[in-house]
Amino acid sequence: MRTPLRPLSRRGLLTGTLGSATLLTMGGSLAGCGTKGAQQTETGCVSEDLSGTEKKLAFANWPQYMDVDEKDESKRPSLDEFITKTGIQVTYTEDINDNNEFFGKVQNQLAACQSTDRDIIVLTDWMAARMIRLGWIQKLDPAKIPNVQANLLPSLLNRPFDTENRISIPWQSGLAGLAYNGNVTKELRTVDELLTRPDLKGKVTALSEMRDTMGLLLGSNGHDPANFTAAQFDDALNKLKKAVDSGQIRKFTGNDYAPDLAKGDIAACIGWSGDVIQLSGEDEKVRFVAPDSGVMLFSDNMMVPNKATHRSNAEALINYYYEPAVAAKLAAYVNYICPVKGAQAEMEKIDPELAANPLIFPDEALLSKSKVFMALDEKQEREYEGKFQQVIGA
Repeated sequence: MRTPLRPLSRRGLLTGTLGSATLLTMGGSLAGCGTKGAQQTETGCVSEDLSGTEKKLAFANWPQYMDVDEKDESKRPSLDEFITKTGIQVTYTEDINDNNEFFGKVQNQLAACQSTDRDIIVLTDWMAARMIRLGWIQKLDPAKIPNVQANLLPSLLNRPFDTENRISIPWQSGLAGLAYNGNVTKELRTVDELLTRPDLKGKVTALSEMRDTMGLLLGSNGHDPANFTAAQFDDALNKLKKAVDSGQIRKFTGNDYAPDLAKGDIAACIGWSGDVIQLSGEDEKVRFVAPDSGVMLFSDNMMVPNKATHRSNAEALINYYYEPAVAAKLAAYVNYICPVKGAQAEMEKIDPELAANPLIFPDEALLSKSKVFMALDEKQEREYEGKFQQVIGA
């Protein structure tokens, strides 16, 4: 059963509380993240695994990112089943509301090689890349996560910040692309149409998440969002600036574009697949578009931070959620891209309509057009975010 659009989706929370502008305002946090004192190494910060004697696990996740029993919201069916099957007691908290905000919560401990009191954390690609770069995340044992090795979607293999899939394992994925309301505008196919079509002037929004908006513009210019130069970034940024200066783009948003798109207050936008699935369930004329120039693929990733003392228990949970039947149960609730091969067949037993939805189970044609934004070093992160924030007026 498709869930109704939530007031603030998981992906929207990414930019809702602090937003990407936080990269500028949290100067001390970001500026210090590459200093010698913050950097850790596997040999310099050794973690002890107590899983053999302690059957417990602390799992920190985003709100509304776990399946819940509709009749009793205190029950989480898939997680409860894991506890029953393994005997591992899971303390599950929804204390990640924004990537930067969470970074601020844990950076002092991780920089000092101290425990965060969390065994699994779930963070978006770019923040996962930053923490991996800082040496703050434990490597996983491939032998203990065989389901991941067997069932992770090929499109999520060999990501630049974790080429061996040993540090960050996708929890859920999603797409950034175009969306439009067919009640108030004709079909939309390209990024250039969104940015220049006269009938859309002043009726367009774009995302305040730099990697999604700029990734789409880079692709529309024929450049690779996964491997681009500073000059190519500037070309795409100039294209965005022209659309802002002309009044084509009304504003930049988190997921608060969704109600406006549903009502037709905006005609088209850059948006996220999970939001549009929920909107299209209420009105089929609200549609997600994957432009021929490509879509941006993002993931939120399970990771075991340094000094977490239950790595093997965490590996057991990660492996469990890569069982296709379990992954389907989770995907039926959250409505983002399921990263697990075989889950689509299991979803057919739960909800055939969701099983046929290409935004939850993309076909190869769609996945072949998806890109993960290039991993940035500390200097690039500051430079690109700063330029983007200037253009969007944040």
